[in-house]
Amino acid sequence: MAKYNEALTLRSGITLKNRLIMAPMTIVSSFHDGAVTQEEIAHYQRRAKGVAAVITGTANVTDNGKGWPGELTIATDNAIPNLTKLTEAVHSQGAKAILQIFHAGRMTHATTIGEQPASASTVAAEVPDAELPRELTNAEILEIIEAFGQATRRAIAAGFDGVEIHGANMYLIHQFFSPHSNRRTDAWGGSLEKRAAFPLAVVKRVLAEVKQAERPFLVGYRFSPVEGTTPGIRLEDTFYLLEQLKTQELDYLHVSLRHYERKSNSPDFQEKSELAYLHEALAGAIPLIGVGGVRTGNDVDNLLENAEFCAIGQQLLIDPEFPVKVLENRADEAVTKSFAEGIYDVEMSEPTLRYLEKRYN
Repeated sequence: MAKYNEALTLRSGITLKNRLIMAPMTIVSSFHDGAVTQEEIAHYQRRAKGVAAVITGTANVTDNGKGWPGELTIATDNAIPNLTKLTEAVHSQGAKAILQIFHAGRMTHATTIGEQPASASTVAAEVPDAELPRELTNAEILEIIEAFGQATRRAIAAGFDGVEIHGANMYLIHQFFSPHSNRRTDAWGGSLEKRAAFPLAVVKRVLAEVKQAERPFLVGYRFSPVEGTTPGIRLEDTFYLLEQLKTQELDYLHVSLRHYERKSNSPDFQEKSELAYLHEALAGAIPLIGVGGVRTGNDVDNLLENAEFCAIGQQLLIDPEFPVKVLENRADEAVTKSFAEGIYDVEMSEPTLRYLEKRYN
């Protein structure tokens, strides 16, 4: 079992000073063009103290990969100067800075990107207000893979310590792996192996870019273990994907969970949590970041029984000092208010506060 105050050196050679990570969270505070605002910089800087690394909210790698207004972008070189200010702010608190890169795919709207959303196939998401996407052409798929590589180049130039490839939460990489959103019959879909082709191609392109860097630079990959749709990703599918990802020179895998104790939706995996099954499947081959529902010191300890790192999400929104309290054995001082109440006790930018009000109320 990992101890929260232990350092760990990753495959890239980067050392994370402890096992506490700021989880990626959307705060909808970027300018209309995706440029970083001073409010965002202050938000991350305040929460970087104590954690080993900060993972930003999503940054789109292409303009038509934008998921919502107020989202970060890394789609052009124009983003580099302000993102450099963000990395400097995180570094000032002693934490590593990791940029989460993604493409929304069908999880956006024409009003956001100015055109019809695109995905692996012409299948709408089973969510409210979902729009029917068009199917990406082979040429477009290759362009998006290249865009992830160029986004990584820009992240390196902006001083980040790494990127996290967002392959979770129903966004484009996830859409290619899912049998719900991917109904293709070409090299990018059909069998489980072909559905994994796009995620692996993105990983390989990002890693190829990192090899050109003149300093250590880490790469992580976030995934969702299951889907609630039929058809959808099941834990057995994810075990296959993990086996493929284990062969790549990744620094970590990061599972997306609502709660670290959550059980699978499969009747065949009910003896322990999804996190425990995933950690067991990785068998120490690559570090795993667990997340979901961490609010106390006991939660940190319990999560680290089945992961190498503990990501802290919503608790950091209302209790920016939580990691410091854990490290200083003051976890009993953690804020215990509900998130709906606690957001009003912390200074936040107006867009962030309005977004969180909508989310929690």
